[in-house]
Amino acid sequence: MRGFGRVLCCMAATAGLLTAGIAAGQAAGAFAVGTCGAYGYAYDFVQPEAAHNAAREQCSGDCKVIPVRKACAAFAIDGGNACGAFGYATAPRLGAAQNTALRQCHEFGGRECVIRAWICDGKG
Repeated sequence: MRGFGRVLCCMAATAGLLTAGIAAGQAAGAFAVGTCGAYGYAYDFVQPEAAHNAAREQCSGDCKVIPVRKACAAFAIDGGNACGAFGYATAPRLGAAQNTALRQCHEFGGRECVIRAWICDGKG
């Protein structure tokens, strides 16, 4: 009976390690930003290209795609003029990405900058 218990324990441990490895491997994301507050996002994809395509499909118009890998991204717009100034950033932590995006929005002339969207992908 002891041998059977050990086998079950080892099988459970192996399954846990495999599951953790699969989740860690799914850490490709993308954030697409465009004019007039347009955006799209994708996170926890296995392949970066698939994440880029998914983010681009959600964003209307001419959008720039920013890769996000084990990090956070934020997109800020001028709340008083969505087609005006905007900023975006990626950083290891959400707060840093949001602060940089807001700072960029203000630097480009935004007066009422707010975070429009954000994502975090596979927090590393």
